[in-house]
Amino acid sequence: MASDLTQPTRQRPLFTLPAVMALGLLALGGWYAVRTLRPDHGDPVAASLLAFEKQNRLTVFSAQLALVSASEDERAFGMLKSKQVAVIPARVDYTIDLSLVDKNRVKWDASRGRLDVALPPLQVSRPNLDEAHAQYLREGVWITGDAQAKLTRDNTLVAEQQAASQAQNPALLALARNSAKDAIRQNLAIPLQVSGFGDVDVTVHFDGEPASN
Repeated sequence: MASDLTQPTRQRPLFTLPAVMALGLLALGGWYAVRTLRPDHGDPVAASLLAFEKQNRLTVFSAQLALVSASEDERAFGMLKSKQVAVIPARVDYTIDLSLVDKNRVKWDASRGRLDVALPPLQVSRPNLDEAHAQYLREGVWITGDAQAKLTRDNTLVAEQQAASQAQNPALLALARNSAKDAIRQNLAIPLQVSGFGDVDVTVHFDGEPASN
């Protein structure tokens, strides 16, 4: 029985921080907006909406996954049996469509100097499998080219299903939501403050979450 020398590792999720360039662009957009709409020409709500419009979609979090999948194949009336275990790296992105943030989602409380932003639901991307860096363990007396191709296709399908399921893990979703809140909060509060709107308290929540009192 022949086997590939590459050994698979245990399935594990790895987490990355929000994309630095995306957050930098959001900050730049916020700064430009409030510089354009100064206190005597506008208000914090209008400035914030302009910043969101210029950014459109923002990637707030990415999860790196290591997916372990197994597949089997039989040929020649069961005389040729083969098995393949694959470890496939994958990435899933969590984004927010900022173009959906309109004036109904941004509330300004002048008496408290507080801006509250209600974010639309997170959008989870389709898993991006990095099959070029996949590792395989194969078992079988003789694995034909067709059998190997089928084993790999089956591994990919299983890995895609695993990645989509893992992307909905409550822990990952919580990390992505917290990352989104921090990004919006930091990149609106500072530009508003330095542009003359004062020490604005920016609070952020998602649909279905209670707004800060």
